Amino acid sequence: MLKYLSANYILPITSMPIKDGIIAVDEEGVIQGIYDSTSFAPIDKAKVERYNGVIIPGFINAHCHIELSHMKGVIPRGTGLPNFLSQVMTARGASMKKIDDAMAKADKEMYQNGIVAVGDHANTDNSSRVKQESEILYHTFIEVIGIEPAEADFKIKEAKSLIHEFTGNHVSITPHAPYSCSKVLFKKFKKAVTETTILSIHNQESDEENKLFRYKIGEFLKFYESIGKDPDSMKAQARNSIQSYLPYLPYPNKIILVHNTYTSLKDLDFVERMDRDIVWCLCPKANLYIEGTLPKVPNFVNAGQLLAIGTDSLASNDKLSILDELKVLHEHFEELDFLQTIQWATINGAIALNIQDQYGSLEIGKKPGIVLLEGMEQMRLTDKVKVKRLA
Repeated sequence: MLKYLSANYILPITSMPIKDGIIAVDEEGVIQGIYDSTSFAPIDKAKVERYNGVIIPGFINAHCHIELSHMKGVIPRGTGLPNFLSQVMTARGASMKKIDDAMAKADKEMYQNGIVAVGDHANTDNSSRVKQESEILYHTFIEVIGIEPAEADFKIKEAKSLIHEFTGNHVSITPHAPYSCSKVLFKKFKKAVTETTILSIHNQESDEENKLFRYKIGEFLKFYESIGKDPDSMKAQARNSIQSYLPYLPYPNKIILVHNTYTSLKDLDFVERMDRDIVWCLCPKANLYIEGTLPKVPNFVNAGQLLAIGTDSLASNDKLSILDELKVLHEHFEELDFLQTIQWATINGAIALNIQDQYGSLEIGKKPGIVLLEGMEQMRLTDKVKVKRLA
């Protein structure tokens, strides 16, 4: 039996908005038809569920750490990334019940906020059960971390051993970040990855990362000392981090670069010349929480880069909502066009996770989730806009 949904606008994402459009969805959530008000004739229009707002596909959260959900409110704002990392490492311990309950709550929160798929980073198998039972599709990125060259082989083997804990094909191993992986690890990782899986790496989240790579100075040296790691193998590169590590990542794997808070125009030009399959994921609320600043978003837009949206974890956010992330971007960059940014939150995120065949746009045959944005004014995103899950 089909359900017919209508709103002031249907926004398919991959085509133009449809005023007073109608969408037909079957019991499994698969789209069976999309109509404008003049071409719709399958049934009595009285049977159509009518809503005030804009109907869109479900959101894609391209970056999260659901296993840190129990750390909500634990770390204060504005610590800077090295101090934030130190506190995550020292304060993440908790009972499994507390961790499980927090993850289950976070998963439910994301579902209610219209999120249908998540790119989620993990260091443990703690999140495997909640993902298996969830109505959300997860791609799990198992992080490889190893600062000292001697531990590279073990760290890669350790990460690979976790793959079988996550059922399905949506799992891959990935370097965590340039500051947490030695050059030896990057080289060994490149050889160890024999399939064209997706990579997702934290990139230039802090200016301290660029200082480390350019001059080998700054807060990260103190961070290494605090955790008992020897950074002697790291040498000053006289260039920003992304220009130092990107050539060592496997080719032609898709790479999601996350945060990009301190990515420069020169960095963007470098990446363009590398001709890699890159998606830039922005997590604005986490950037403000940790570093108190945002990426220079217009630089990415003007350069024609593919952008997606993530929430990061509840250790660095008060809510797992892609809509809230978009609101922050529009608040700080008034020149942004909602019809463009909504693509970042839907189809671009689906492309990032290689799930665009089913998610990210309203098209016949897809099962993308159906979400209503209430309170929209002439396709403008304001604080008044709320999300309601329809299917």
